[in-house]
Amino acid sequence: MSSCFLLTVKDDSIEGIYETLKDCALISQSAGGIGLAVHNVRATGSYIKGTNGNSNGLVPMLKVFNDTARYVDQGGGKRKGAFAIYLEPWHADIFEFLDLKKNHGKEEMRARDLFYALWTPDLFMKRVEANGDWTLMCPHECPGLDTTWGPEFEKLYTKYEREGRGRKTIKAQELWFHILESQTETGTPYMLFKDAANGKSNQQNLGTIKSSNLCTEIMEYTDKDEIAVCNLASLALPRYLVEDAQGNLTFDHKTLYDITYQTTLNLNKVIDVNYYPVPETERSNFRHRPIGLGVQGLADTFIALRMPFESDEAKGLNEDIFETIYFAAMTASKDLAMKDGAYETFPGSPLSKGIFQFDMWGVTPKSGRWDWDTLRGQVVEHGVRNSLLVAPMPTASTAQILGNNESFEPYTSNIYVRRVLSGEFMVVNKHLLKDLVKLGLWNEQMKQDIIAANGSVQGIARVPQHIKDLYKTVWEISQRTIIDMAADRGAYICQSQSLNLHVQNPNFGKLTSMHFHSWKRGLKTGMYYLRTKAAADAIKFTVEKQAAETLEPMYAQNQSDMACSLDNPDACEACGS
Repeated sequence: MSSCFLLTVKDDSIEGIYETLKDCALISQSAGGIGLAVHNVRATGSYIKGTNGNSNGLVPMLKVFNDTARYVDQGGGKRKGAFAIYLEPWHADIFEFLDLKKNHGKEEMRARDLFYALWTPDLFMKRVEANGDWTLMCPHECPGLDTTWGPEFEKLYTKYEREGRGRKTIKAQELWFHILESQTETGTPYMLFKDAANGKSNQQNLGTIKSSNLCTEIMEYTDKDEIAVCNLASLALPRYLVEDAQGNLTFDHKTLYDITYQTTLNLNKVIDVNYYPVPETERSNFRHRPIGLGVQGLADTFIALRMPFESDEAKGLNEDIFETIYFAAMTASKDLAMKDGAYETFPGSPLSKGIFQFDMWGVTPKSGRWDWDTLRGQVVEHGVRNSLLVAPMPTASTAQILGNNESFEPYTSNIYVRRVLSGEFMVVNKHLLKDLVKLGLWNEQMKQDIIAANGSVQGIARVPQHIKDLYKTVWEISQRTIIDMAADRGAYICQSQSLNLHVQNPNFGKLTSMHFHSWKRGLKTGMYYLRTKAAADAIKFTVEKQAAETLEPMYAQNQSDMACSLDNPDACEACGS
């Protein structure tokens, strides 16, 4: 019943790598999605004492994991296994890693069935911003970088630099350019921030968190003896809309509290009755007992309440909903601890000291709806049953079943094609259809106009402005707003969130501006996928020679865009991203 599994390569040896591969295969057989940290695997050319040879590096190893993901499907030929591979940007094989999913290049240097993610320390972002140098290192020659974070990591990294133990020194922006190029072409690597993930974790007393999961919302501690696991559930937000005495819809926080409380009890029970594919998963789950509560239908809720996605009212409700979910889950977990005891590793955690997630963000709850001070005292006294509670996930399948828009995302289009076994059919945003019928504007011509506008109503003159405001698609909403709303709710999310970014015409200036805004707002997950529109497909290079010729003028323009966004982030952010 578990959805998410997080592993780290057990040991930088044949035994360690293949034991990890076996675990991945068994988990994948049980339909689990995998996040795997490979920071500790030595880089290409590194000396191997046991054989007196040299390492082939990450790429050949990852090709083996790629083939395993293809071979071990998730039960009866349903779908291929799904592995996300996490790497820190100081690793000497980082450039080859960034190319693994690309469409062009040598086939032996590609592993396209895996997903890739960067586990990015603050120091790298600072060096990019300052146009400083960046040193690539091998974890075998420079040990400990993957098991430290924050000032301790920076101290160790700069010590290795001073001692000349790095493999190669480059400009940080050269690597940054390569990252953005890969994201533009493939939508990945995902961008996650190592220091925010560790500095705002209730599991920081266990050790350094080394990765997230397949969908970038789970942040849990792993090591060679523990494989992190998480059980998930989502709350369908439109179900908490009620009519007041005047017939107006309002959001019912009391019912959301009640259902969240019960869902927390249910997810906690799943931990005890679950099937565990390998022993390390059971050990981890029983010791820390994390769960992941998410949402679906946030965009539907805003529309029903007549709140444009970018409005102050929507921003306020977004924050209030997640405060309610966090409070209810924390209360339920505290009540479970009063009955069954706190989870095993509670002592020493931030919660054991009365530190909530929003305290780590430097935020004070504004709604006044919930009594946090009393709960704080109870948590310190009795503990909680679960180390982690909230983790908004993508909800792709369940949202479709319940007829909601995915997760906390805006609508991507107001009209789309749904493919089923019997064929294809057109689906119109049900809320928009209802509004246009009510206004007497719905007819065949309107449908054709929306199709012609790729699902947008912004350019259709006969649609009233208040309807246009309400039905902006994600392509028409400032990504700064999307990031800001993610940060607002982030103060009540003790794991992380699957945050996609959508850019119609991506350039390096826009992407740099977005990533730096996410980082400075304190997000743990800066970006899950980069979504781009078909009209703005990534440039496809047919051969390496052509790619090199094309890149020179493009590199100059992109460097210019990037410098502009770093020097003047506010102006750059406003230009449409």
